Amino acid sequence: MSKRGKVLVAMSGGIDSTVSALMLHEQGYEVIGITMKTWDYATSVGKCGKKETGCCNLDSFNDARQAAVDHGFPHYVLDIRDEFGSFVINNFVDEYLAGRTPNPCVLCNTHIKWAALLKRADALDCEFIATGHYVKVRQEQDRFVLSKARDLTKDQSYVLWGLNQECLSRSIYPLGDLLKTEVRQYAADKGYLELSKKNESYEICFVPDNDYRGFLKRHNPGLEAAVEGGDYVLADGTKVGKHRGYPFYTIGQRKGLDIAFGKPMFVTKIVPETNTVVLGEAHELQAANLWVAGLNMQKYASIPDGLETVTKIRYRDPGCEGLAFNEGDRVRVEFTHAVSGIAPGQSAVLYEGDDVVAGGIIQ
Repeated sequence: MSKRGKVLVAMSGGIDSTVSALMLHEQGYEVIGITMKTWDYATSVGKCGKKETGCCNLDSFNDARQAAVDHGFPHYVLDIRDEFGSFVINNFVDEYLAGRTPNPCVLCNTHIKWAALLKRADALDCEFIATGHYVKVRQEQDRFVLSKARDLTKDQSYVLWGLNQECLSRSIYPLGDLLKTEVRQYAADKGYLELSKKNESYEICFVPDNDYRGFLKRHNPGLEAAVEGGDYVLADGTKVGKHRGYPFYTIGQRKGLDIAFGKPMFVTKIVPETNTVVLGEAHELQAANLWVAGLNMQKYASIPDGLETVTKIRYRDPGCEGLAFNEGDRVRVEFTHAVSGIAPGQSAVLYEGDDVVAGGIIQ
């Protein structure tokens, strides 16, 4: 066995995971590549161009295998479609039907991919697992701490808040200290010119056309007819029009409302029990606090009351300063100034500097 240890690397066929595997191989780890099949891409609705994304077509599986062959380490394909479908997709649909906005990538990482990686790593006697995520992890006393990547434009710590201490203790993230431009150059220097220019995918893997409304309709025959014609209302209850069905709207949505007011209006609340969508002006989207449940603690075993944090409520959110307080099994965050577009079902991640303190689901 290598002096550096044996590591199972998740390889999607994209540039980030491929470079991660090649870097670890070069550093002296005994690398085993694994590609996880989470969705039946051949039958999914939507178009994905050949070799355009890291998780959208079967060519990516071949790209991952070819990189392993080129450098002489094993590669396996792991079929986790059953686990993925029964948990991630069902949760995705259920959350929209409950009037919330889900974040399937967080659930997939936390409950499916890392669990599958650790299980297979144990079976293959691998001490470590590795992925191509742009994050860092370090040990601080008796805890393992996830923190932001050097390249803040690519940082993915927001979607990994759910990883527990066991996952973090065994995870390696080779790209944490690299810029995306450096990763592309590394791939080019290794002879992977096409890979170095490969576009990235930001869609949900099982909604490759980025049309979640269409996905809900296909997954629930009869849904559209059942929910069509609900009321648009204002905050005071005044009815102002009809909508296409509450599951097809999200908090903060402005476009596609099919109703004119002569001024910008937004979805401010969704009430599934009455099939009602509440509309309001931009200031009505603002709130001074939020509650987070389903917490996973990372930096600390528990949050000290009054801890000063920066909380992100969506992936591209720069975050807002505030104070965190424990309230039973939830945490309340009081912001220093009002935050717009807080959406129940989305993730809230609390940071102290670059470190992830904890994350959970907005209530």
